[in-house]
Amino acid sequence: MTASAASTATPDLLTALANKATHLRMDSVKATTEAGSGHPSSCCSAADIVAVLFFSVMRYDPKNPKLPNSDRFVLSKGHAAPLLYAAWAEAGLFPKSELLKLRTLGSDLEGHPTPRLSFVDMATGSLGQGLPAGVGLAFNAKSIDKTDYRTYVLMGDGESVEGSVWEAAEVARHAALDNLCAIVDVNRLGQSDPTMLQHDMEAYRARWAGFGWHAIVVDGHDIGALVAAFEEAARTKGRPTVLLAKTFKGRGISFMENHPEWHGKPMKKGEETQKALDELTRQLKPGSTQAQIPMPTAVKAAAPAKGTMAPPPYKLGDSAATREAFGAALLALGEADSQVVALDADVKNSTYSDKFGKRFPDRFLENFIAEQNMLGAAAGIAACGKIPFVATFAAFFTRAYDFIRMAAISQSNIKLVGTHVGVSIGEDGPSQMGLEDLAMMSAQPGVTVLYPSDALSMYKLVEAAAAHKGMVYLRAGRPKTPVIYGLDEQFKIGGSKVVRQSAADQLTIVAAGVTLFEALKAHDQLKAAGITTRVLDLYSIVPVDRATLLDCARATGGRFLTVEDHYAHGGIGDAVLSALASEGVRVHKLAVREIPRSGRPDELVDHFGIGVRSIVEAAKEIVKTASR
Repeated sequence: MTASAASTATPDLLTALANKATHLRMDSVKATTEAGSGHPSSCCSAADIVAVLFFSVMRYDPKNPKLPNSDRFVLSKGHAAPLLYAAWAEAGLFPKSELLKLRTLGSDLEGHPTPRLSFVDMATGSLGQGLPAGVGLAFNAKSIDKTDYRTYVLMGDGESVEGSVWEAAEVARHAALDNLCAIVDVNRLGQSDPTMLQHDMEAYRARWAGFGWHAIVVDGHDIGALVAAFEEAARTKGRPTVLLAKTFKGRGISFMENHPEWHGKPMKKGEETQKALDELTRQLKPGSTQAQIPMPTAVKAAAPAKGTMAPPPYKLGDSAATREAFGAALLALGEADSQVVALDADVKNSTYSDKFGKRFPDRFLENFIAEQNMLGAAAGIAACGKIPFVATFAAFFTRAYDFIRMAAISQSNIKLVGTHVGVSIGEDGPSQMGLEDLAMMSAQPGVTVLYPSDALSMYKLVEAAAAHKGMVYLRAGRPKTPVIYGLDEQFKIGGSKVVRQSAADQLTIVAAGVTLFEALKAHDQLKAAGITTRVLDLYSIVPVDRATLLDCARATGGRFLTVEDHYAHGGIGDAVLSALASEGVRVHKLAVREIPRSGRPDELVDHFGIGVRSIVEAAKEIVKTASR
């Protein structure tokens, strides 16, 4: 539908908001000109939208962006960051002089927003990620905290092509997030070409309405129409709302407006910039520029319930898959800590997170088969102070890797659990086998990577992951494995366990997960052949236990054999190599070195060179070579 109802705004307020929008345009121009880079044209198209939101619609404290129950704003079109910064400066959070430090090394006003800034919940700039984060923020308010803050997400029309946008649209509709309002800045122009739909507003309306959203077409430069549209959005119940705002890139600057060559191009200092500022100055209307920012409603936040996690239900000699242990630990963690949340993408009966979902439905977000939205929503939930656990098959995290990358940039406190790893999953074949997950998770800065081998260590490392501030990846296997650790064992992040050793060890075998049990069988066979080996369970890949590795190097003559159910690059072998590269040790790697195929788990482990037979053969050759 097209917005037609009159707004409740007074003429004075409309004038003040129009002037605010003009000042936002002027400050965006000044900042990008001083920086010598940026997107002033994209800022100008959305300036009226942002002015109405920040100075009439959103409830927040201009001096305290993190105040509980404040409305949330996500700038999905992150390249328009100068506009966001200008709005907060206009609101009084920091001096406008700071805007002139845009994109400089000493300023947190970066080219695209990051949570280094107190008013940014999630790093944006990789397009298509703002709405999934908004889903998480809105879900937190509606289902978890049950508060009345609203979430607004400003998107570009170009990013509407991203599949993650429509994943978010589906999940938001299904969850009935009527506290979520998306705004699409339909300015017609992309980076290199006009957008697919350009200004076909009916096509935009039909698409969003078809996804179950309340879709409002509005003139994005009509202040009164924008105010009325946001009021209508706030009245809409049972489904989210999208404002489809028809705008023009470079609005307010005649030589820039609606011209495609101005994307990502600042103005030249001097005459060109002055001409634009003079033109904008003439657009200021007589009257007040003051606008009353609505404050959020006061809420008395209940103290989060945090107790002691129940002890692991496993004992020596039991048999259980680490994915099962994750499900049991997640449930126990949820019982102990009300801040724990879980997200799924239609595999909860395989990851065992279904136990948590049945017990805590208000803290469980089912995304169906939408892994990108699941990761983005988790980052939004984490920005609200919660501890989200995101579980799926490890292979499917590759689909959402850009979201993982952006969450790492945000230093988001999300916990990822990848199940069904390696060739040991068996008959499902290579499309389902997570064989690159350790490499991709280890590549991101600040991400802790853990690979428990038995149910007890998984249980205890889930608890450690929740207590750790920062992103954690836990690798979980499909096959049942023996419980080899007792209840008194402790598992700290950055640790490892020496599970077999003697004073005469000739070689250190490093493994984790299913290959640890292959290494233990190999240890017994080698011992019977007169070769003594040390076996190390390297359950913490990042950070790695360098101290214990060095002890093993000294004890076994610097000879190492690593074995892993993972591709050869970026896994356990490379972690050991990196830790010991400066020590002159020799590391031999057994790993999956070709695209695997279907088969029984035991025959695949053997066929692809990571089973007991390959370990014994490699160990004998290493020791033989060393004795020459």
